Amino acid sequence: MSISFLGHLSGGKTTRRFWLAQLGALSLGTAACSRGTSQERGQETGSGSGSDLQLSFACVDNYDRTRPLLDGTVKPEGIVLQSRAEGPGALFRQVAQQTDFDISEMSTSTFMILTSRGDDRYVGIPVYPSRNFRHGYVFINRNSGISRPEDLAGKRVGMVEYQTTAALWQRIFLQDDYGIRAQQIEWSEGGLNTPDEPERFHVDMPSDIHLSRIGPGQTLSQLLEDGKLDALIGPAEPECFRRAAHIERLFPDYRSVEKDYYKRSGFFPIMHLVVIRREIYQEHPWVAQSLFDAFQLALTTQFERIRNTSVLACALPWLMSDLEEIDEVFGDEHWPYGIAKNKALLERMTQASFEQGLSARK
Repeated sequence: MSISFLGHLSGGKTTRRFWLAQLGALSLGTAACSRGTSQERGQETGSGSGSDLQLSFACVDNYDRTRPLLDGTVKPEGIVLQSRAEGPGALFRQVAQQTDFDISEMSTSTFMILTSRGDDRYVGIPVYPSRNFRHGYVFINRNSGISRPEDLAGKRVGMVEYQTTAALWQRIFLQDDYGIRAQQIEWSEGGLNTPDEPERFHVDMPSDIHLSRIGPGQTLSQLLEDGKLDALIGPAEPECFRRAAHIERLFPDYRSVEKDYYKRSGFFPIMHLVVIRREIYQEHPWVAQSLFDAFQLALTTQFERIRNTSVLACALPWLMSDLEEIDEVFGDEHWPYGIAKNKALLERMTQASFEQGLSARK
């Protein structure tokens, strides 16, 4: 099958060849690629003509690292972005089901699933607006008999959608670190705090994945509180965690657990990536490099702003201490774009998507 940037592979040499082929000059950021991009762009628009390409762009709102693109501080060369920002739930359903935007932020799990099933509407570029450790988002009912991750085997575990990238990563660390496979759990999906949340898109699961949807009018949060679910995984806190004393985090000291996970695995989990509508990429291939460069500049611009701690850019009292800890754990670059520094992580995601019954093939 034809896959751009990400794919579903068997590992080993095939995986390495794939990443190198899809990486190309874009992720390496070579001078040769930059020169070629400028020549192609000049031929299309006429150098200095001001006839920039108008492209629609949809992303999740409230990101510091994309804000410079939305407010015009950073502008992709040769492109004018017509931007729209909204919450991830509605946006990712729209992007999965339709092709309304030329450029969009997208769930990485959704992109892998669609690609593996022959849906090639989008070309991915190695820009990751959202990353998040997910150990802190595993919640348990204290009365369920769960005191350690291994106790999740055979339990009833809820999540917003089985296919989300957050849930993909939570199942990755449960398998890799605690030996719990997706096939060992009874999964239920539905609205976290609001009932009747629609599916992003339907995915037929293999018979060894035990998955059902909760009933109309029900929420995962209430079911966990009432003991009808034993645990929850997902992208956010359930409301019952704040009001019910018997609802706890499986990893109370999750920050320490996540730091240890990073030190052992090297993985700072990627949640979202950026995609280009295939027709746009095929007609204007230089767009990929222009966007990559702009997203990288936006990221750098915001990090420089945050690191000026003489006046805090974020309303976080111990921001300077947090930055020092980030440097200690991650080193010089804690949010790398491109493939070279994310290759092992991306390969684990593609492998896990197949193992967990999401991707149709490797």
